[in-house]
Amino acid sequence: MKAQELRQVWTEFWVAKQHTDVPASGLIPLHPSAPMFTNSGMMPFVPYFIGEEQAPYRPPRATSVQTCVRAGGKHNDLDAIGRSLRHLSFFEMLGNFSFGDYFKADAIRWAWEFSTEVLGLDPERIWVTCHVDDDEAVDLWVDEVGFPIERIQRLDKDNFWEMGDTGPCGPSSELFWDFGPEFGPEGGPANPASEERYVEFWNLVFQQYFRLGDGSLKPLETRNIDTGAGLERILGVTIGSPDVFQTDELRHLVAAAEGATGVELGADPESDVALKLLADHARTMTFLVSDGVIPSNEDRGYVLRRIIRRAIRFAYLLGVEKPITPLMAERVIELMGPAYPKMVANTDTILGILGREEEQFRRTLRSGLSILDSALAEVPEAGDLPGAVAFQLHDTYGFPLEVTTEIAEGRGYAVDRAGFDAAMADQRDRARKGGKKGGLAVGDEVDAFQAVLDGHGTSEFVGREVFTVDADVLAVVPGSNGQVSVFLDRTPFYAESGGQVGDTGTITGPDGSGEVLDTVQALPGLHRHIMRLTSGSLAAGDKVVAAIDTDRRDAIRRNHTATHLLHWALREVLGSHVKQQGSLVDPARLRFDFSHYEPVTPEQVVAIEDLVNGDVLANEPVRHFETTKAEAAELGAIAFFGEKYGEIVRVLEAGPHSTELCGGTHVRRTGDIGPIKIVAESSIGSNLRRLEAVTGTGPIERLRREEAELAAVAERIGVPQAELLDGIDKRLAELRDLRAEVKSLRSKLASGGAADLAAVAVDGVVVARVDGLARDDLRSLGVAVRDQEGIRAVVLIGAPEGGGVALVSATTKDGGLDAGSLIADAARTVGGGGGKNPELAVAGGKDPSRIDEALDQARAAAGIA
Repeated sequence: MKAQELRQVWTEFWVAKQHTDVPASGLIPLHPSAPMFTNSGMMPFVPYFIGEEQAPYRPPRATSVQTCVRAGGKHNDLDAIGRSLRHLSFFEMLGNFSFGDYFKADAIRWAWEFSTEVLGLDPERIWVTCHVDDDEAVDLWVDEVGFPIERIQRLDKDNFWEMGDTGPCGPSSELFWDFGPEFGPEGGPANPASEERYVEFWNLVFQQYFRLGDGSLKPLETRNIDTGAGLERILGVTIGSPDVFQTDELRHLVAAAEGATGVELGADPESDVALKLLADHARTMTFLVSDGVIPSNEDRGYVLRRIIRRAIRFAYLLGVEKPITPLMAERVIELMGPAYPKMVANTDTILGILGREEEQFRRTLRSGLSILDSALAEVPEAGDLPGAVAFQLHDTYGFPLEVTTEIAEGRGYAVDRAGFDAAMADQRDRARKGGKKGGLAVGDEVDAFQAVLDGHGTSEFVGREVFTVDADVLAVVPGSNGQVSVFLDRTPFYAESGGQVGDTGTITGPDGSGEVLDTVQALPGLHRHIMRLTSGSLAAGDKVVAAIDTDRRDAIRRNHTATHLLHWALREVLGSHVKQQGSLVDPARLRFDFSHYEPVTPEQVVAIEDLVNGDVLANEPVRHFETTKAEAAELGAIAFFGEKYGEIVRVLEAGPHSTELCGGTHVRRTGDIGPIKIVAESSIGSNLRRLEAVTGTGPIERLRREEAELAAVAERIGVPQAELLDGIDKRLAELRDLRAEVKSLRSKLASGGAADLAAVAVDGVVVARVDGLARDDLRSLGVAVRDQEGIRAVVLIGAPEGGGVALVSATTKDGGLDAGSLIADAARTVGGGGGKNPELAVAGGKDPSRIDEALDQARAAAGIA
């Protein structure tokens, strides 16, 4: 069976059993508890499994073919890729899920039906494992399916799934395929020596308990099914090979690697590892970039950069001199694009980002590898590569420690990690980030917030068009610094989300009132009004009036809608690879972070401003409406990076050009935004840029400030404002002339003073203190003294007006003295150094109080003490 065929028959099987087909959610998980990447099929459904949200499917069943990456943290298979028959960093997980609907009996029966009837697998070669305490599952396999009990093995930890230290959990039952005696001894999956022979291809998790803090298990009121079947492993079963690289798509990618490197699979064990790694990493990097991850030195971007660089390094070691990652990515898109059309739409972005990253790293490789080769040549047999060398490669040449370690270990050497860590200590301290601001409260507050959510449900937000409402107080939770958290049944206050700051305003009740300082989500869907009471008190049950600061909200709305117009204009001017990577929308300004590989030029900024202000002047309607995620996709709505969207989404159509998903608040027409002015553009990381802009009255206020500053400059220059540039040019010319005149006068003055100093020479040597002269002027004077008749050396030391110490030494060619040596000790005495030229040496120092001592040292050096 081929991959696309398996995707299709899987989906058709479960849809026929009333499961909703849920498209892959991408590799960036959105739940706060999620790991760095989506690493299992159940990850997009976590809110339904833990009870935060109701599953939107009717009946509450779902099926998916989910893209997954395991390349960091607890689930990190990178080192095994290419060396193992079944490990991958990117894979697809087939899943069927029940949210309080069917349970063990149906899950087991349908898994067996799909395996034996749809896939046509030989029942005699399937083994099953169950948890040691799960008699129910064993009985279902034997009595309902008719599975022979002698091929059911009971395990403990391997057959019990847990989300974490606390939370939903339960026993599991796994299906294994026996590849036969050529791949290992008998004994079933329980035999650790047979892991290559008995390969798991389907895991059925029965979520029926909740793990409490004390470790005990409490039965869940709603029991769930979470299953995961590895697509690549099932394909291997259907072709009779445990080697996933023999499956159709991966085999085609190995062939692409063979063509690019000129090396055939089977020629050498190490080159086989490289070819398989290139095939695997090609899928991982292609899908990650397509899903919006950009190579960088932090978080997901760092993992992506490491994967790209590993692929490049393995290709480099096979002798590949030309870029290979865009070539491999192009083949991935050809093979998997029909199943993942988003990737096809992002082709130019994917190839461009990978090409630039490879070009940059190949330069790093060429310089770094030569240094590493030299360093390894000096390491004694069975010795360690010094940590200082690993740090130099990291700090100076951009070599990640992992790359250095892999290369060193490949040649039989370890890396002195302790030495590397010591060298990195200062950098780690400087780079250590402060704790994340905002976010969910901890401790007792979370318990109080959860009680509000459990007792009253989520908040009703009515503040898109209504700014003042009557509401009931549900709870008041005391906080720190005299603040309280107030919860209402309905609210006009927008809670901080999607880059938009929370609303402020007032809440007024019968016995008290106060200022709302901020509005955030205490828990998903629960609005928390952080208040400072100005009079009396508020209590649960109070009837209150909640009113937002409308002027502030209007400013925020202008900036938020402008953010969407800017996103569209950036993609128009810079290219479709531009994707939003973060934003901040507050009353004073907007900040927009986006993926791009070079600075935005002034000409491009002008083009972007022209586009967005053109839409503003057109005063087009702005539509903000709810629809399904599928319908939004049909409209071409762009999803913002890192935002969480349910099945029902809000679409913003800001004029004729911008259509994006957004749950924030917005203006009614583009003209309400007012003028948009970009005020800053900067880099915030590798391949990441940031724009800052102002809207509404902001550009007017900025224009007024600049006009006032220009008027003040014109007044100081003494010309009319209209003639300011000509006036500045004239003043600069006058300044240049005056500086030339001053230089000439100083030269003449130095020449005059030179004769006086030469008159006190001892044995043709002048050593003198001259304060108040700038360093250049002191140098000129020293040269002038040396050029006087009968002088063979001169040392001048003084305290310039700007502070510190200046030292000058000048000698004639035939004078027998070295200028640098004359002031070497003197410079150290005044806390400085420099000046080694034998005929004209200039140095500096910090301590004027020791100038006289320094002069004595210069006399001693000249032999005239």
